[in-house]
Amino acid sequence: MGTFISQLINGLNQSSILLIATMGLVIIFGYMNVTNMAHGSMIMLGGVSAFILMEVLHLPFGLALIGCFIITGIIGMITEKLLIKRLYSKPTETILATYALSIILTELVRIKYALSQNVHMPLPGAFHIGRVTIPYYNIFILVFSLAVLSLTLLFFRKTTFGKMLGSVTQNRTMTECLGIKISTIDTLTFGYGAGLAGVSGCVLAPTTGVSYDMGSTYLTDTFMTNVVGGIQSFAGTAISSGIIGEGRTITAGFLNETWAKIIIFMIVIVLIRFRPEGLFTKERR
Repeated sequence: MGTFISQLINGLNQSSILLIATMGLVIIFGYMNVTNMAHGSMIMLGGVSAFILMEVLHLPFGLALIGCFIITGIIGMITEKLLIKRLYSKPTETILATYALSIILTELVRIKYALSQNVHMPLPGAFHIGRVTIPYYNIFILVFSLAVLSLTLLFFRKTTFGKMLGSVTQNRTMTECLGIKISTIDTLTFGYGAGLAGVSGCVLAPTTGVSYDMGSTYLTDTFMTNVVGGIQSFAGTAISSGIIGEGRTITAGFLNETWAKIIIFMIVIVLIRFRPEGLFTKERR
């Protein structure tokens, strides 16, 4: 029983990081209909930014979180302006272009940081309940992910920008006819999604270290979580991240990581077979 509870707690940690990373994909893939193969690289850039801000510049973790969001958000906006903007309604070209961008970013980081770099734990220590150990940082990640989810929902549903984004999502042509500058909406939205990816890299860095391939493993997981939950549903993403994160962690604890991935992929395939639109559906443009 103690082993099961420990795996359950570790699963919450993985699910929380997966939730933050996938929220960025909900915005870019779900709302903007852009298949961004460089999403994993944005996670990696968030980790690299965390290393520079915390270990080189010695900034506190709170400022590093904000800095990672701003840095990757700016990179995302530049990417949208110079690359994505010219490829809307061209899904094949978008996949190829963002995949090429992912390789470029990865190799640039590999040149500078060939090996894994360590980031100190911002909240060391843990408390114990019987034989179960719960790190303080795991609790922080869980609370932080729920806070980011809540703020993102409020931002997209209650603000003027969010309402304009909803209009663009439903009908780009009509929205433009109403005088709304959709190019600005696209740029800021893509930047926000990239910023969330960077934040997930920042919170991931103290637990796994920072390397050029740290985001590549999360690319598949984020797309899978997004599709299972519903590509435009934040609620579905929260539920699917919990299912996938907990399922993989608990299964790996009793079997191994390889079998955990196989079992989770099989469950996802069956689920998509009967629910191709995901757990929560929403009408798309």
